Amino acid sequence: MTTTTTATAWEVGHEFEPLAIDPISRTTLALFAGASGDHNPIHIDIDVAKSAGLDDVFAQGMLSMAYLARAVTNIVPQEQVRKFGVRFTSITPLHAQPTCYVKVDSIDDSSGERLADLSVAVRLADGTRTLEGHAVVALDGTVGGTDA
Repeated sequence: MTTTTTATAWEVGHEFEPLAIDPISRTTLALFAGASGDHNPIHIDIDVAKSAGLDDVFAQGMLSMAYLARAVTNIVPQEQVRKFGVRFTSITPLHAQPTCYVKVDSIDDSSGERLADLSVAVRLADGTRTLEGHAVVALDGTVGGTDA
């Protein structure tokens, strides 16, 4: 579901309301494994995680990327996303609570389409940045008015 944004939200430096995610549970990891086809046992089997030197399982990187995509599509409809790219920087441990951040870095009208370049990131409660990247979204037609 797309939230309503205002024209003032589309100013360089604007930070959208962060998207807080519920703590990562074993159920979340198992459900995402089934939905994504990522059945790597390091994400769902504590014995495998421990054999790799970890204390416990950890979230699939693509799960965090999916949450971050949700944060972007809460701002603009999916059909207005032109680019979305991320870099994984740290693991998301079991029980961590990720929060997704989206900020307007620039707005460009030179391509014949009004585009906003957004910096995007996922951080944990302790400040660990697990994912960072950028998205480019078309502003014309955005819900809530950016047709100006």
